[in-house]
Amino acid sequence: MATVIRLKRLGMLKKAFYRIVVSDSRTARNGKPKEEIGFYDPLTNPPTVKVDKERAQYWLNTGAQPSTTVKSILKKQGVVKA
Repeated sequence: MATVIRLKRLGMLKKAFYRIVVSDSRTARNGKPKEEIGFYDPLTNPPTVKVDKERAQYWLNTGAQPSTTVKSILKKQGVVKA
């Protein structure tokens, strides 16, 4: 049972925004997460990103694996070193 950090899709058709969530790897993409640690809106210019850095670092230290997209977002926010 692995813990992952991934995006949860919300919004209308063709107007999606995402929440950055921590969940079990077996949970559905939009299933109930363990915790929400931020959001990402790619439609604004520049894209809006807000991440609770302390909680993200906590979950990474406990062994949570970020998805590739979330990993790049965390790198840009300075949570994960390049």
